[in-house]
Amino acid sequence: MMKLIIAIDGPVGSGKSTLARRVAEMLGYVYIDTGAMYRAVALKALRRKISLEAADALESLARETRIDLRAPDGRQQVLLDAEDVTAAIRTPEVAQAASKAAVIPGLRHVLVAEQRRAGEQGGVVMEGRDIGSVVFPDAGLKIFLTASPEVRAERRWREHEQKGDKISLERTLEEIHVRDRRDRERANSPLVRAEDAVVVDSTAMEPEEVARLVVMLAREKEGAATSAGRG
Repeated sequence: MMKLIIAIDGPVGSGKSTLARRVAEMLGYVYIDTGAMYRAVALKALRRKISLEAADALESLARETRIDLRAPDGRQQVLLDAEDVTAAIRTPEVAQAASKAAVIPGLRHVLVAEQRRAGEQGGVVMEGRDIGSVVFPDAGLKIFLTASPEVRAERRWREHEQKGDKISLERTLEEIHVRDRRDRERANSPLVRAEDAVVVDSTAMEPEEVARLVVMLAREKEGAATSAGRG
C-alpha cells in the first residue's frame, strides 16, 4: 500500500495536533509537529533576548539550531540542541513569540526546508498553518481543520488550566482572535485553505470522530494511489 503525505492545516486551537497524532497512530505513520519547530526557535530567541522583529538574527538563529522530534514512548518529545524542551515550548509566552517569529520569511524558509526533508518519503502526518498550501502542495491528502473561535478558545484555555497556567477564558479568546488575524494577514505563507483541501469543522465533533473520518479519507487515497501505481 502506497503511503501518503497527509497535510493538516487550520487556525490555532482547532485540534490539529490531537488529530495529527491520532491519525498517525491509527495509520502507522510518523507525526511531525511543525508548530513545535517554530516554538523551539522562539524559545531559543527568548532565552537569548533576541528581538522577535530582528529578521536577520532570527534567520541566523534558525540556521544554527537543531530540532529533533522523537516519540520514544508514543508521546512526542521535542529536543532543542539536544535539550528536552517538550514542556518549555508550551507556555503562553512561547506560543505568542512563535506566532510573531513565524511571519519572518527567512526563518520560515529554513524551517520549511527541514519539514520537506522530514516528510518527502511519505508515510507522515504533518500539521501547521501552510502545510498543504506551501510545504507540500502535492500532498496526497489535505485537511483544513477548523472550529468556532469560542470553542477553540475554550479548548486552549482548558489546556492551560491542566498545565497550571493562570489565564482567563476571556484573555484566551482575545489571543485566539489576535493569532487568527496575524496568521491570515502575514505576507509570507498566510493561513489559507488549499483549493483541494477537505474542510472539517470540529466545533461539534469529538476528537476520535474527526480522526476516524480522516483515516477513512486516507485509506481511500492510499487505495487510489496504489492502483494508479500499478496501472
